[in-house]
Amino acid sequence: MKRAPLWRAVVALAVVALSLYVALTQTARLGLDLRGGTQIVLETRNSPTVRADARSTDRALEVLRQRVDALGVAEPSIARSGEKRIIVELPGVQDPRKAAEVIGRTAQLTVHPVKGETAAKGAAKPAADGSRTLPDPDRPGSHLVLGPTAFTGEGVKDAEAVLDQQSLAGWTVSLEFRKKAGGTWSRITGEAACAPQGSPERRVAITLDDRIISAPSVNPDVPCGTGITGGSTQITGGFGQSEARELAALVKGGALPVPVDVVEQRTVGPTLGADAIAASTQAAVIGIVLTALFITVVYRLLGALASLALGLYGLISYAALVALGATLTLPGLAGFVLAIGMAVDANVLVFERAREDYLAVRSRDLAKPLRTGFAKAWSAVVDSNVTTLLAAGLLFFFATGPVKGFGVTLCIGVLASMVTALVITRVLAEFAVGRGPVRRRPALTGIAATGRVRGWLARRDPDLVRHRRRWLGASALLVAVAVAGIVLRGLDFGVEFTGGRLVEYGTSRPVDADTARSAVSDAGFPRAVVQESGDGDITVRTEKLTDDEQLRVKAALAEHGGTVTVERDELIGPSLGAELRQKALIALGVAVAAQLLYLSVRFRWTFAAAAVSAMVHDVLLVTGLFAWLGKPVDSVFLAAVLTVIGYSVNDTVVVFDRVREARRRDPGAALATTANRAVVQTLPRTVNTGMGALFILTALAVLGGDSLADFSLALIAGVVAGTASTVFTAVPLAVALEHRNPAAPPSVPDGRGAEGGRGEGPSERRRRRERDTGAVV
Repeated sequence: MKRAPLWRAVVALAVVALSLYVALTQTARLGLDLRGGTQIVLETRNSPTVRADARSTDRALEVLRQRVDALGVAEPSIARSGEKRIIVELPGVQDPRKAAEVIGRTAQLTVHPVKGETAAKGAAKPAADGSRTLPDPDRPGSHLVLGPTAFTGEGVKDAEAVLDQQSLAGWTVSLEFRKKAGGTWSRITGEAACAPQGSPERRVAITLDDRIISAPSVNPDVPCGTGITGGSTQITGGFGQSEARELAALVKGGALPVPVDVVEQRTVGPTLGADAIAASTQAAVIGIVLTALFITVVYRLLGALASLALGLYGLISYAALVALGATLTLPGLAGFVLAIGMAVDANVLVFERAREDYLAVRSRDLAKPLRTGFAKAWSAVVDSNVTTLLAAGLLFFFATGPVKGFGVTLCIGVLASMVTALVITRVLAEFAVGRGPVRRRPALTGIAATGRVRGWLARRDPDLVRHRRRWLGASALLVAVAVAGIVLRGLDFGVEFTGGRLVEYGTSRPVDADTARSAVSDAGFPRAVVQESGDGDITVRTEKLTDDEQLRVKAALAEHGGTVTVERDELIGPSLGAELRQKALIALGVAVAAQLLYLSVRFRWTFAAAAVSAMVHDVLLVTGLFAWLGKPVDSVFLAAVLTVIGYSVNDTVVVFDRVREARRRDPGAALATTANRAVVQTLPRTVNTGMGALFILTALAVLGGDSLADFSLALIAGVVAGTASTVFTAVPLAVALEHRNPAAPPSVPDGRGAEGGRGEGPSERRRRRERDTGAVV
């Protein structure tokens, strides 16, 4: 075996073996949208004494970590995002109201001696020494006059919820003080013990966030002047288990150094996540099987080997995802499935190139056209995948929440597809065509056959570029219709971009949208948007909805739907909504600029402008379709649009790469003729790749559930628009721009032509032609 095939085989075997090991020994980390739970995004803000910055936010994060740990949540995740934001993920927690209340409270704990009792309310703010008057928790209508602050929560070393079984006091909170605070506790309890039994002065008040949480009386057996020694005590107050644990969590965590606001809150029920996994898995299996059958029918033996490589692609992508510790979200799962359809593209590019070379010479040596196919497809594969990586990278940097996972899995999928197509598929294909039975029957490989699309094009020999004005006019008309939909119908922005709250309810009895709308209106929310969603679920979207109001809506729906459960709950603050809108616009602007810059480097600016114009054309068509259909424009839609951008440019680059290659071989040929030939030559690849992607997307749209239906619809529209715009928008526009701004004629130094010159033998010219990928030098 030659050295190059040998190292490819070794690399392929090593990659597969390592991926198999990782997949068998580690498991993927599922996002909350797949396993259920609550995500809370907190934003720190300035206090009168402390500025909210990265340092104070880090201190707040550590306080929150102790509170969450004390709550007993399994596998929580707490991380800082940016300078002022903290993301808290609580798997399995389905009551975001309680979680947010415990986590987000400032928890300023203070201990005071009680100086008396009064019926009058005190001042709203405490005095300079901390003395104030607050309601008595044990006697409604009465208020306790508190003395100066004895010590704060910083004096508490540990706090623990304890079930007191000896004295039958129920759940209590055991406090352990630091050395100085322990002495202060002994002093104030000793002073209280000197007061008569039953008087308010015999009590000690513990306050939390301007509220007395406990004001126990000192027991009769505590000596006057000595107090409670030992550096510890117990707080009693008729607590339940959850109340005791929450109080212990707040006391142990201490006070937050800066106040925090909840700017985003998402809750997903466990059944919704499980259903999403099942539906996406089913869609992936069906889509992969259909894609594998399609490329096997078209390319026969090589198609079957490519299908095997696709299976290995899935293994490599999953192993990379696990090894990197990335979180698999629902959009990320869709990106994983979508990348399978895109992985077909590299194989199709290679096989179509190999088929062209074989049909040109009809050689018995099948290895030569296969080598030529891989060599000449390299440039188009790299260019098309870089454009997709640019879009996926923008998703990672500008998106939030689950959509960020889509960018991660799409990046991993694109890179893994290049490995499987250019290394693993090549190893398998070169081994297969070197076998005797295959050499004697070249028709088995699939590259010896013309193919139906190629045969039809050969018989018709269409001149698609000749009517370029007609195609550009039709494209302009479609864009006008799309823009009219955006202007007349408007875009239905999701809560991510507008702020507000969206809650999806599941009911035990069917409830139609009109009945649910009436029930929500009667509950006090006539302006709420109420729709049916998924399998009979009801979604309620409002600009502002507190947790108590959400419970009121739930109770109103229960009158008609029986048992009501919260399947999904998303709360986006207005400031975060404005920020996400801004990020979305920046992401789209940077996407256009990045594609234009990259294509200008790889091609002439005329071709780059044509490709970007076709891309904008596709984005407008998809956006206009959603406007006319009234579909929501949210972060998932943004992910779909950025993917459409990558796919659109991907498709155009393949054609332009062929145009560039042909112009180098024959610089004197008319551009319109060269462009038309490039379109016709690449059309079989365009059709076959589009079919592979549509199999996957259709399966996701039909079986992927309500969460992925709109996402799949946007991508299906984008694939169809991108395929058409390459032929009917990008190529005609590039020809028109080149006619107006022709390139300078290429220099031919030393008498050399495009195919080589004097002093170059036939073997050198042949090797150079095989290496010619049309890359910019």
